[in-house]
Amino acid sequence: MSAPDAFDVRHFSATRWSVILTATTDSPDAAAALAILCRAYWFPLYAFVRRYGLTPHDAEDATQGFFVHLLGKQVLGSVDREKGRFRTFLLASLKHFLADERDRAHAQKRGGGHCPVSLESCTAEQRYALEPLDELSPDRLFDRRWALAVIEQALARLRAEYNALGKGALFEALRPLLAAPEEARPYAELGVTLGMNEGAIKIAVHRLRQRYGIALRAQIAETVTTAAEVDAELRHLLDALGS
Repeated sequence: MSAPDAFDVRHFSATRWSVILTATTDSPDAAAALAILCRAYWFPLYAFVRRYGLTPHDAEDATQGFFVHLLGKQVLGSVDREKGRFRTFLLASLKHFLADERDRAHAQKRGGGHCPVSLESCTAEQRYALEPLDELSPDRLFDRRWALAVIEQALARLRAEYNALGKGALFEALRPLLAAPEEARPYAELGVTLGMNEGAIKIAVHRLRQRYGIALRAQIAETVTTAAEVDAELRHLLDALGS
C-alpha cells in the first residue's frame, strides 16, 4: 500500500464536512460523517464548556446533550451551506445550545442514556485538569484544543499509514522529531536502535515530515468547504497553538 505524494484536491468534494453540507435531512452518510467528526473533536467542546463555568458533571451532561441535539436529523437539515468551516459551525452551534439550555434552566441529560458520542468521562476531566491555569477565554481555549485535536488525528492517520507499510516501529521511533526535534534522540543513536545508518535516518525523517504535512492538510480538509480554505485554517490553528 502506498499513499499519495501530495495533498490531492481532486478528492476534496468527498471530505466529511462537504458530505454534511450537501446532505438532505435523512442522509445516513451525512449523519455518519458528522458522528465521526464529533468523536474526533469532542474534547475541545468539553474544554470550552468547563471554561465556560460548568462543573465536570454538568459539562459532561451539556456536551453530550449537545451531541444528541446536533446529530438529530432536524439539525442536519438546517446546516447553513455558507457556514464554511466545521470548527466555527460547531462552536457557534454549541454557544446557541448553551444559551437555550440556560434560558430554559434545564439541562438535557446525556440524551436519555443514548448519546451517540462517548466522552470517556474520566479521561475528559483528567485531560481538562492538565490545562494550564492561564487566562485564556473559553473561545481561545477551544481553538487551542481544536488545533491539538487536529494534530492528534493527523498523527493517527500517519501511524496507520506506516503500520500498513510494516513500518510502525520506524514511525514510533521518529515521531518525537515532529513535535520537539531538539529533545529527540540523536540520529546516530536512533540508527543503532533501528539498524539503520545515520544517512538513512536523515532520509526517513525527511520523508516522515513530508508525510506529516500531507496528513495534517488532509485532516484539515475534512473540516472546511474548499481546498482554498486549508491554508487559512492551518494558519489559524498555528496561531491558536501560539496563544
